[in-house]
Amino acid sequence: MIRKAEPTDAAFAAPLIYDAIGDIAHTLTGATEAADAIRMMEEFFAKENNRLSYENAVIAMDGDVPVGLALFYHGSQTEVLDRPFVEHVQRLTGGTITLVKEAKDDEFYLDSVAVDSSCRGKGIGSLLLDAFEKEAIQRGHDRIALLVDEEKPRARKLYESLGYREDGTVIVSGHKLSHMVKALSEKA
Repeated sequence: MIRKAEPTDAAFAAPLIYDAIGDIAHTLTGATEAADAIRMMEEFFAKENNRLSYENAVIAMDGDVPVGLALFYHGSQTEVLDRPFVEHVQRLTGGTITLVKEAKDDEFYLDSVAVDSSCRGKGIGSLLLDAFEKEAIQRGHDRIALLVDEEKPRARKLYESLGYREDGTVIVSGHKLSHMVKALSEKA
């Protein structure tokens, strides 16, 4: 079952998001240690109006146990959703950061999809991707996108099998990522 995320999912979600985005978590939070980055992402997940917010997520459940998540938003919201992270890092470090815009303004963007390591290979990721596409259609979007690390060929193969195609690359936190897009039909 897939359900909307809630603030109380933060302790489950933050470590999974960290596994999915790696170094990007350190850029977003200003933290140098994984535990600190996860703790800060947990705080952000439980709040509204930021890229990692529960408002932008769905949770895959196996009975009463959460086993995966998908996090998404519209590309036109990127600046507003990233502002809390920019302000947080400025307060934390006294410095400024510029976050790379991962999504284009005309696409519904899959920021992260992650499945608990004990549940991988059971089709949960595909269910989450399907939920992402249905959410895009429900919101009236006809173009979806995601980034995939060029060092993750299995993930890329899955996305290609689902109809995504590469339309460029972007460097985020030192990683070269393929920007992949898919046009959606109006069927849900």
